[in-house]
Amino acid sequence: MLNLASVRRPVSLFSAVACGLLLNAAQAQLVVNPTNEHPNPYRTINDYFDLPGGRDWGSTSAVDIDPDGESIWVAERCSSNSCALSDADSIIKYDKDGNIVTSFGGGMLIWPHGIHVDRRGNVWIADARIANARELAQNPDAAGKGGAVYKFSPEGELLMTLGSPGVTGDGTGPVLSEPNDVVVGPDGSIYVGDGHNGQGADADLSTVARIAKYDPTGRFLESWGQIGTAPGEFRTPHGLAFDSRGRLFVADRGNVRIQIFEQDGTYITEWKQFGRLSGIYIDENDILYAADSESSPTSNPGWRRGIRVGSAITGHVLYFIPDPQLNPGGTSAAEGVAADKHGNIYGAEVGPRQLVKYVRAD
Repeated sequence: MLNLASVRRPVSLFSAVACGLLLNAAQAQLVVNPTNEHPNPYRTINDYFDLPGGRDWGSTSAVDIDPDGESIWVAERCSSNSCALSDADSIIKYDKDGNIVTSFGGGMLIWPHGIHVDRRGNVWIADARIANARELAQNPDAAGKGGAVYKFSPEGELLMTLGSPGVTGDGTGPVLSEPNDVVVGPDGSIYVGDGHNGQGADADLSTVARIAKYDPTGRFLESWGQIGTAPGEFRTPHGLAFDSRGRLFVADRGNVRIQIFEQDGTYITEWKQFGRLSGIYIDENDILYAADSESSPTSNPGWRRGIRVGSAITGHVLYFIPDPQLNPGGTSAAEGVAADKHGNIYGAEVGPRQLVKYVRAD
């Protein structure tokens, strides 16, 4: 029996549980009907954030919250969908009012895709691809960058690099292929969701799809997973997050599920009720925020795109912020998601190219 007194939650979530909405993990696995009809208690605020110099937003799937609980970090793709041809600072910190605090990373990244801010305020970036032939022809200096994970100090000093920038790995060792996201575990170990191109049903067996684990110094330890649909296999491990129990949640986008693991890679369970999620965030109260940016009549029939909010303990979905576009093309809605200590939600959008703020309407 779950001890409700030991679970920290906002009043709204506790009330929902008290009203009989509690589900355990085994029950949550059975919930596969579309969760499109849940209430939306949030109000959308557009144009809350500007970029340095007033430049236009690029695609962004990377947003996280500072250890202060209210400052926001984002990595965007240099007013385009790639930084290969730009020296613009792609990593930006905002205060709670949307003012720019600092920015850095100019000329260092190709395709910033995932972001994690650890408990010391260090900023980790998963740079998901290397420069392509067209980009290299236009900017030879883009060689030797991308396809790696970078750790920066809060001031922008490069502290660590995982993988070999500019080199694509085969999924068997420390060299990364297409790192989607990165997160630091409770003991300081580093976890990387590696392999971006495996979400299609036609992906071949050579496609990288794994979780790579490093020790706190950056030494490669192990990896688990391969392309596939079975437990412990992935079709694009797109987002990572830990709950208060130290369980690793993986947004397995191509398989339209969350997979949950122990820190040693032991499979626990899977949940499908949060949709075809690209981004996942779990706050200190074990509230789970899931960004479904790709559900469609072909990829996940009957499901709408948007942000689902629920419990990382029970798996129950409580709220749904729908994508305003009923029939979007390509990637829409938020692909990255985070929430501050006040309960405000931030959605990082690849297609519309913006960072949106959602606040409680009540």
